Amino acid sequence: MRMIGLTEGSPSALSAFAPGGIHLVSSPKPPLPCTKRGEVSVNRNFALTFSALCVVVNLVLGTLVQALSVPLIFLDTLGTILGAALLGPIHGVLIGLITNVVQGMLTNPRDIPFALVNMAIGLVVGLVARRSRFTVPVAFATGLALAVIAPLIGTPIAVWIYGGLTGGGTDLIFLWLLKTGSSIFTAAFIPRITGNLVDKVACCVLVALILPKLPARIHAMSGNPFFRGKGE
Repeated sequence: MRMIGLTEGSPSALSAFAPGGIHLVSSPKPPLPCTKRGEVSVNRNFALTFSALCVVVNLVLGTLVQALSVPLIFLDTLGTILGAALLGPIHGVLIGLITNVVQGMLTNPRDIPFALVNMAIGLVVGLVARRSRFTVPVAFATGLALAVIAPLIGTPIAVWIYGGLTGGGTDLIFLWLLKTGSSIFTAAFIPRITGNLVDKVACCVLVALILPKLPARIHAMSGNPFFRGKGE
């Protein structure tokens, strides 16, 4: 006899025969779409919306910190790190690029070249988060790596475009190092690696603490393989 409402041969179909008739049990929800590699596919609409939100986070926090002239911290890549950890390296790179382009259009076009720094951060974090769960220890190590990568890319840009002065909280250290006889590159690099050591580690660890607190539905749509099935 063919059972109505169930797929024949389906391992997930459950049924039980009773004197009063047939009891049907609803089949489970369909699995999340996966790529050929077995990773959960990113929901495109969600990725677009979440990426835009990450850009806003970068702009708001970065502008606020710059306006307050807070030393040794920037927070202008927190959204990039969050988006890259959740959505992957491609979205991380795009978030970084769009952030600096928009920032340059709103304030100073000379900020646009620093998009290379933001894009590199999105790429590194996205690759790390696809290879291992972005826990606090992983985030801490990633932050240390970014503390070196970011100034290595950003210092030549700062020296070339601004002469080493960018109007941030590290300018005082830069001027002091110049007076002590340091080269312009060294004077620009040292305060940046110091500031990035605090900023990038803090941002990465903060993201690692935020990710598990996000709703299960966001985890399911993110495409991060380490969050697979949490929204089912």
